[in-house]
Amino acid sequence: MKLYHFPLSGHAHRARLFLSLLNVKSDIVDVDLAHGEHKTPEFLKLNPFGQVPVLVDGDVVVNDSNAILVYVATKLGRKDWLPDDLASTAKIQKWLSVAAGEIAYGPCAARLVTVFGADFRADEVIARAHRVLGLINAELENHPFIIGHTPTIADVALYSYIAGAPEGNVDLAAHPHVLHWLARIEALPGFVSFPKTPVGLAA
Repeated sequence: MKLYHFPLSGHAHRARLFLSLLNVKSDIVDVDLAHGEHKTPEFLKLNPFGQVPVLVDGDVVVNDSNAILVYVATKLGRKDWLPDDLASTAKIQKWLSVAAGEIAYGPCAARLVTVFGADFRADEVIARAHRVLGLINAELENHPFIIGHTPTIADVALYSYIAGAPEGNVDLAAHPHVLHWLARIEALPGFVSFPKTPVGLAA
């Protein structure tokens, strides 16, 4: 497998993290976003949206971070990470949607302001971040991982931008169960950290 990646992208990190947690050997190809490598004709053949990550597995090209998690877990038959009972499937899909929605428009957006100078209203995206983190914190009162007692791809999808939230001036101290959950993920064999940028509360 080959993973097209950008170190400061939480979307790319979740794909790299999952490959590492499963001890999948892969070629990591860093894409130079600053110089527009993601907009070249060659890259756009892989992903017409011009975004990372992209996973290439033989003739199969998967170009969405959550889709990569589903693809890898399914290909390798890892039902521990992607259970196939209906209740678990529904819960995981819900949290994948949260990762693509509320996390993207909250903690991710807040970090985009400080790390990349994105044109969002900081107070609005920080408030959104605390709202979704409050919901996740409440969920984690009942079990150590987001859907139960063992980690799934839902935890991987949520991890990176929550871990990086302080870079966007989102204080995680108000969400103690989230902090404990982050530590549990970081203790998993094969964990690889999301590179930190010295901005926001991390400055």
